[in-house]
Amino acid sequence: MNASPIKPLAMRDAMLDRIWRAMAADEKIFFTCADFGSPVLDKIRADFPGRFVNVGIAEQNLINVSAGLALEGYTVFAYAIAPFITMRCYEQVRVSLALLSEVRPMNVNLIGVGAGYSYVVSGPTHQCYEDITLMRAMPNMRVLSPADHVSAAALFDRCIEVSGPKYLRFDAQVLPVIYTSGAPDASLGFHVHRRGQSIVLLATGYMLHTAIKVAQLLATEAVDVGVIDIIELNHCNGDRLQAELAPYAGIVSLEEGFPGRGGMDAMLFDFMACRGLSGKLLNIGVGGGYRFELGTRAELHEQVGIGPQAVLAKVRNFAAGLVV
Repeated sequence: MNASPIKPLAMRDAMLDRIWRAMAADEKIFFTCADFGSPVLDKIRADFPGRFVNVGIAEQNLINVSAGLALEGYTVFAYAIAPFITMRCYEQVRVSLALLSEVRPMNVNLIGVGAGYSYVVSGPTHQCYEDITLMRAMPNMRVLSPADHVSAAALFDRCIEVSGPKYLRFDAQVLPVIYTSGAPDASLGFHVHRRGQSIVLLATGYMLHTAIKVAQLLATEAVDVGVIDIIELNHCNGDRLQAELAPYAGIVSLEEGFPGRGGMDAMLFDFMACRGLSGKLLNIGVGGGYRFELGTRAELHEQVGIGPQAVLAKVRNFAAGLVV
């Protein structure tokens, strides 16, 4: 990736800054959290104490309080660690948000920080490999997965413009800036970074960084692959995505989650079947089960088969078996 003049930020701080600025003009924005902080959050709490609630370490209550506020007409942003705002309170998310939004208008935006391995030293209790599967299983839940702080901040507009419950899966680490020329059009649900010949890599979140690195490595071998950022995992422009995927003989999904468990690969399998796409799909995700080893994110990714070198080898082997 090219060096960027844009200073990288944490996704959460980029989004919280957008929320803080908007709260000054829009009295219908409310913020809730489950005892989880950040420097920008301190400004929200100080400047808008009447529209800020910390429910404590009680994610189930966080969801129910947020749902109640939404029913009163507020646009709610609820903030917690990713595995806890999805798994600890899954029944409340299902009943109070997904089910209830079928019959009552509401706008609740769940900000989960710590997607994938981003809490790398905290082990599998704080890492989050299952959130895409769980949240996209609910028909009314939009799942938004940005790859850098620029695209994360741009999702604020999506949260305001589109009603209904949403889950924003943010990385906990400060990642390099990919969108150096401006934010992508989030309304499409995806962004094309480069077009290739016979193979395209579809990635979400942190794995977009890996996809770009792999594409650059393959380019040195005269192998031209496409790269697409999947930003919204339940609702994208299907016709546009179909048009982008149709020319490729091989489609590779990259996610920081377990493959074959209903995540992004399941979305693509279903999409390709419903749209009659003839390309072959290779799904790459976290191999094996839960792991307790410590190390850098790069080291752990290579161990579980989603690091750049591991993905490079799999894509090379996949390409060799394609009939173009």
